[in-house]
Amino acid sequence: MDYKSNKGGGLKVSFEQAILDGYAIDGGLYVPEYLPEINHEQLTAWKTLSYKQLAFQIISLFVERSIISADELQGLLDRSYDTFEKEEVIPLYPLKSRSHTYIMELFYGPTLSFKDVGMSFIVNLVNFFLEKKEERLSIIVATTGDTGPAAAHFIAGKSQLDGWILYPKGLITAEQERQMTTLPHTNIHSVGVTNCPEGGDDLDVVINQLYAHQKFKSKLKLSSVNSLNWGRIMMQTVHYFYGYLQIASSVGDLVNFSVPSGGFGNLCAGGLARKMGLPIKNLLIANNQNACLHRIFSEGVFSKQPIIETFSSAIDILVPINFWRYLYFCVAGDTQKIKNWSDTFDKTGRVDFDIITQKKYQEGFLSKSVGDPQTLMTMQQILDDERYLLDPHAAVAVAASDLLKDQLGNDPLICLATAHPAKFPQTIGQLSHINEVLKQTKHASIEQAKTKCQRSYTCDHSHLYEALTNAMETDWGLRHTSND
Repeated sequence: MDYKSNKGGGLKVSFEQAILDGYAIDGGLYVPEYLPEINHEQLTAWKTLSYKQLAFQIISLFVERSIISADELQGLLDRSYDTFEKEEVIPLYPLKSRSHTYIMELFYGPTLSFKDVGMSFIVNLVNFFLEKKEERLSIIVATTGDTGPAAAHFIAGKSQLDGWILYPKGLITAEQERQMTTLPHTNIHSVGVTNCPEGGDDLDVVINQLYAHQKFKSKLKLSSVNSLNWGRIMMQTVHYFYGYLQIASSVGDLVNFSVPSGGFGNLCAGGLARKMGLPIKNLLIANNQNACLHRIFSEGVFSKQPIIETFSSAIDILVPINFWRYLYFCVAGDTQKIKNWSDTFDKTGRVDFDIITQKKYQEGFLSKSVGDPQTLMTMQQILDDERYLLDPHAAVAVAASDLLKDQLGNDPLICLATAHPAKFPQTIGQLSHINEVLKQTKHASIEQAKTKCQRSYTCDHSHLYEALTNAMETDWGLRHTSND
């Protein structure tokens, strides 16, 4: 299976090249030539598989054995998930206060967020390819909360990788920041950026400029492991299959998913899993007040509004990049349409989709925007009802499903919990009766990071492009001098 840009530029590339490039050469997102089709018999055979066994089967559909052998793939999966706290990797917790409703706990990886699920594999995969080629890459990632800590953790100490992690200073929690800045490894460079009026989207603009600077990109061998990398989306399809197979009484039964989302990466994976044949009834887009996705799915408008800081900061996103990847599959792979829409948005900050296109991408999706008061109320309600603590992002998913329960019906519902509550002490501190669940409010890794020295760059956004290119070239020069 080859991969190509969803904008149509450049030549088709191998799976390995798509993973190492991150972005396609024309600035588009890599997509597979086709999506594998999963039938009833395959799903039935997979129903008793563990998470790692299921991941092996699904990834094998996208990667030829000539690129990664069965033993190599198994080794990558072992290295990626044997460090998770739970043997099942992503356990499901049945809520007592809501019938047929489950919390998928995606936060048992080393940095306590769902980003670990995809990041652990993609970073090991990239390093695996680079070791074979005896090459080195500079990974550059922008984060609004959980992507950065996960990327930093898994890149740290890797033989073939340097990690440059950008975050809007003051717009993520101190706990998330310390997960990046307390790492002692010399190949990790955390960059706190001040004066970002549009949060993480401001950082994406600078990263796009660096990618467009072909000489710089080639010299430092830039790539990315955030959700624009196809490997992350591919890996995230697995937890939809796993959740479905754990909950569905019989293969073929319908299941709903409620997903806290801003950038559409996780939801893109869910949408593709359904297109592959997974019997998902509804994918509920649980947006916070920024509502970038809710506007797309309820009004047909892709637009950029002023950012609002919320309790669910990891999804404070204005431009859901992975929507373009999913839309490609909704318009039968029409790359010219994707390019035209994307170019229009770049020029005007807005795209109004026609009714036919809206109907194509809306199919199987519901959306809701949830404010901070509803988020906090839901956290308090679940805490009071069953002494279970949701993080603010999971609370957005549960709150959205409560508001749309009539449309969801009586089919089982899986709400994705994308981060451990210990990462959000300021929000949790606003809840009453919190002393009764103190164990859930803390985590050893978070507490240990509080006692360590921090190491990072700080830069004003107005000078970020120049300052970052200088810092990266200086580090590159020192590394090559030491190697000589």
